[in-house]
Amino acid sequence: MEKRRTMKKLNYGQAYRWGTEQLREADIAEAELNARLLLEFVCGTDRNTLLVHGERELTVIEDENYVNLISERKKHIPLQYLTGVQEFMGLEFYVNQNVLIPRQDTEILVEEAMRRLHDGMRILDMCTGSGCILLSLLYYSNDCTGIGVDISEAALAAAERNAEKINAKKKVEEGKEFHVSFLRGDLFDALRRKDEQAAEADDAVKETDRKQFEIIVSNPPYIRRDVIDTLMPEVREYEPILALDGKEDGLYFYREILKQAGTYLARGGELFFEIGHDQGQAVKELMETSGFREVEVIQDYAGLDRVVCGTWW
Repeated sequence: MEKRRTMKKLNYGQAYRWGTEQLREADIAEAELNARLLLEFVCGTDRNTLLVHGERELTVIEDENYVNLISERKKHIPLQYLTGVQEFMGLEFYVNQNVLIPRQDTEILVEEAMRRLHDGMRILDMCTGSGCILLSLLYYSNDCTGIGVDISEAALAAAERNAEKINAKKKVEEGKEFHVSFLRGDLFDALRRKDEQAAEADDAVKETDRKQFEIIVSNPPYIRRDVIDTLMPEVREYEPILALDGKEDGLYFYREILKQAGTYLARGGELFFEIGHDQGQAVKELMETSGFREVEVIQDYAGLDRVVCGTWW
């Protein structure tokens, strides 16, 4: 670190090489990629700058910011929490330590839901986190509406921020916006309170009015509690434990969601779960026992079980 700070007129290429060396020494996976992305973030550049303009000198502020970010990344703070950005489904989402970092595996869930999604459908995202699943579905559909539920107020603040950004993008590109709202609560308790408030305002609200969704999606906490300590430090030390801990067997939230999912799904509505790679058969059986039909286990591009979905009758 001291050697790095005494270098004069550090250029882009030198900064990249120094950052890579620092991250390698700290056993950071993909050190070269991380060093480059942090440099691009600090300097507001792209990969072409490194390839074509490696002699470009850093300003004093860029130099200081890069040193600081490399220092933070060496502590295994995830890259996405340092930049505040993660791409998902071709969209850019804001992330912080109150939400899970959206992962490519979760795109399988979105892609499967999109196969069954039609214009005008109503979508519920249980355990919404950053809102990346719900907002992606709304962005790539027409006239659909959505509700995201999470127990974390801080996570919902990030989701609201993302909703504003993604909705603005859709308005610029397509001249239209989608309707989305977020509710804080423990799974379906948030919807139950909403229903009670509606009933107080309108005595005509019926039980059938609760059948308000054609699609429910969820990426719930599913890591077994005894496995959490074995996860890579970026995950176990920095990502929110509330979004990871699936309790003793990792299946707790699937059971809890399935207890009430049928109450809120319209006839023929579909439920989509993301799962751990070893949970496919167990979640499939839970869904079938709960009354879902045509239950499927869908694999990701690595050939691992990733999504379970079924139809409610």
